[in-house]
Amino acid sequence: MRWIWIDKFLEFESGKRAVAIKNLTLAEEHLHDHFPGFPIMPHCLIIEGMAQTAGILVGETRAFREKVVLAKIKRARFDDFARPGQQLRYEADIESITDQGATTSGKVLLDGEPMGVIDLMFSHIDQNVSGLNFPKDNFVFTEEFKSLLYTYQSTQ
Repeated sequence: MRWIWIDKFLEFESGKRAVAIKNLTLAEEHLHDHFPGFPIMPHCLIIEGMAQTAGILVGETRAFREKVVLAKIKRARFDDFARPGQQLRYEADIESITDQGATTSGKVLLDGEPMGVIDLMFSHIDQNVSGLNFPKDNFVFTEEFKSLLYTYQSTQ
């Protein structure tokens, strides 16, 4: 099973910018287990939501030909907690993209107010210098992930 930490894209500008949202509800099991009596969205899952938003942006830039994986969290700062009933908004911008990978900068908003920043680095693992071989099929960008983007594009 693969967890998707974004609900839908609101904006998508190929090679430049993506905006996605995640609505938080008590229907999500992890919120019951994380601090019982004071449920919050774990910051590590907020980082993963940004990684999915920015990773799809990076992958789409090259028509999903590359296997894009999160290589490094350059910066992650949070100024608040996200709770059930609130909405996260992920705003990701590509800073640079090369054959080897990409860097992105991101902002997280909570109910429209700034909550934090997340800057990430991605690797195109088929272009790695270690000589490792990876499966030919793109195990990173499954149809489930791509359908988030296709749903957005079909409404434009």
